[in-house]
Amino acid sequence: QNMLEELLIHKPDDPIQYMINHLKHNNDDAPRICVLGPPASGKTTVAMWLCKRLDAIRISRETLLFKEILALTKEAKAYKERKQKIPNALWANLIQERLSNVDCIKQGWILEGFPENQEQAWMLQSSGIIPRHVVVLCAPDTVLIERNSGKRLDPVTEEVYHTTFDWPSDPLVQQRLVEPEDLSEQEMSTKLLEYHRNFPEVFQIYQKILKSINADQPCVDVLSQVLTFVQTRHRSAAPFTPRILFCGPPGSGKSLQAALIAQKYSVVNICCGQLLKEAVAEKTKLGELVKPYIDNGYP
Repeated sequence: QNMLEELLIHKPDDPIQYMINHLKHNNDDAPRICVLGPPASGKTTVAMWLCKRLDAIRISRETLLFKEILALTKEAKAYKERKQKIPNALWANLIQERLSNVDCIKQGWILEGFPENQEQAWMLQSSGIIPRHVVVLCAPDTVLIERNSGKRLDPVTEEVYHTTFDWPSDPLVQQRLVEPEDLSEQEMSTKLLEYHRNFPEVFQIYQKILKSINADQPCVDVLSQVLTFVQTRHRSAAPFTPRILFCGPPGSGKSLQAALIAQKYSVVNICCGQLLKEAVAEKTKLGELVKPYIDNGYP
C-alpha cells in the first residue's frame, strides 16, 4: 500500500524501476529517518541515540568512508585524500549501495547530515530513497560556534560530548576523550552561511515530513521531542476513498451531520432509514419483510 501511495504521489518516469527500488529499500515497519542541521547542532548525538532506541542502522559520511567496505568507497576516499570535494552523485550512490544491504532493509536506517542541498535531495528521491521522517535541529549561530569549540569525542563509542554542556560523569570516559579535528571559527562561520543558503530548498522538498526541533535546550528534552516525532505516522497525500459511519441515539443529529459532511467533502450520503423506506415503497422482497416494523414505528 505504501509503495502504491508513493507511486501516485511522485509519478516517476519509469514506474517499474521505481517499484523495484522501493521494494529493495523499504520495509514499511522499519524507521527511515534523516537527521539534519547545521554543524555542531547535535546530529551525531541524536542519530546515535535513535539507533540505540530503535535498533536501526546509522549512516553518515564518516561511516560510509571509514567503516564500510563498499564498491565505491575507494573512489570516494581518493577524492578525500586529494582534498577534493566528493561529488553529490558519488555520495548518493554510496548511500544507495549501503541502504540496499539487508540490515538496513530489515532494521531501518538513520541518515545523518544528508542531504545538505536540493541536488542531493533530488538524487536520493530519484534513487527511491525517501525518508519517512526528517528531523532538523536548530540553534542560534552563536551557540553553535561556542559548541564547536568545546566538542570532545570518545574514540571507543564515538559518542560526542562537550566541555560545558554535556560532560560525562564516568571518570574513565573523561580520561579517554579527545579533541576532534573540528572546524576553526572562521571555517565554522563559512559552513553556517552555506547551510543557511542551502537549507530552504531542502525544507521545500521535505516540508510535509519535516519537524524543526530547538537544539538549544537540555539534551534530554531534545531527544524526547525527536522520539515523539519519529514515532508518529504521517497522513498520506495519496488519493483515498473516505468511509464514515455515524452512530448515536435518536435525535442526536446523525442525519444533519451526515448531510453536512456529504456536502462539504462531496461524498455519497447513505441513510439506512431512507433505504428501508424506499424498499417498502417499491414493494421489494426486503420491503415486505421490514414493512411490519416500519408500520409499528420501529426505527
